[in-house]
Amino acid sequence: MSASLSANAQNHAHKKVLKLMGSRFEITAVSDDEALAWQSIDACIEEITRIEKVISSWDERSQTAAINRNAGIKSVIVDPELFNLIVRAKKISNLTDGAFDVSYASVDKIWKFDGSMQGLPSAEEVAASVAKIDYHNIILNAEDHSVFLKEKGMKIGFGAIGKGYAANKGREIMKAMGITSGIVNASGDLLTWGKEADGSEWSIGIADPKNKRSVMAWLAVGEMAVVTSGNYEKFIEVDGKRYSHIIDPRTGYPVQGLKSVTIICPDAELSDALATSVFVLGKEKGMALINQLNGIECFLVDDKDELSYSKNLKLNYYKNGVAPSTDATQVNIGHEAN
Repeated sequence: MSASLSANAQNHAHKKVLKLMGSRFEITAVSDDEALAWQSIDACIEEITRIEKVISSWDERSQTAAINRNAGIKSVIVDPELFNLIVRAKKISNLTDGAFDVSYASVDKIWKFDGSMQGLPSAEEVAASVAKIDYHNIILNAEDHSVFLKEKGMKIGFGAIGKGYAANKGREIMKAMGITSGIVNASGDLLTWGKEADGSEWSIGIADPKNKRSVMAWLAVGEMAVVTSGNYEKFIEVDGKRYSHIIDPRTGYPVQGLKSVTIICPDAELSDALATSVFVLGKEKGMALINQLNGIECFLVDDKDELSYSKNLKLNYYKNGVAPSTDATQVNIGHEAN
């Protein structure tokens, strides 16, 4: 996704681009106070860096790494922040019947998307690869904020929810400092609030699935998260059949049928998790789930390049991809999918 920002004499859009959590972040503050804008961006970066240290499974000093080291051995007492994130993750696992599962980190990566695979793994190898994945075996104790992974070899990871959580927290910091409008874009996990510098609404441009350079529709957003999960680049082809890099944690096999899923709701953490979940659930089950949830919308592109969207999603169509105004912000869905 990319954002083109306008400005007038009062407010200006101040933006910093950098790498955080292993991904490209764009942080934008709209303000008439330049010093405050840059201070808020720096505070947002500091907060995201702090969160990464909490949830990183690669950092041996993190509480997440301690949980994984003690799988099948003993429970680990963690800070309330991490404990509550795991509680929320388990709720999403229940909601999606395991299509989303933070214990997916224990998967044996038998699928290679670097061009080295010449054939498919055996059914036995696939079954073994996901044998340790089961959110039911994440035991939580609210009294002492302890976490216990029941099986040796289990691991938790926040790759499908962490960036959204960090974006939420970054926005909170910036708003608390007085920034009433801005964007936190975590490599396609987009979180907006307020309005553009000229007072107009942020506008999300939806790329035509058959021509990614063309915007086929626009969605006006205020305080909203827009998160896309897709398989545009990471896939393999074996015997003429394409297999995406997104693996169903319940079966161990790559998911079929969809090219991208975009979730729109006020919470980036929830959007992040649901984008992956709907991709795994598939077109019918995924859309049925979203249509039951208040305040959450979705559109998806299937492997036939057909666009579907949830029942309450309001899109404005413009001939030849022309925006509502020449100053509209363009955030093209489909170019930086997870």
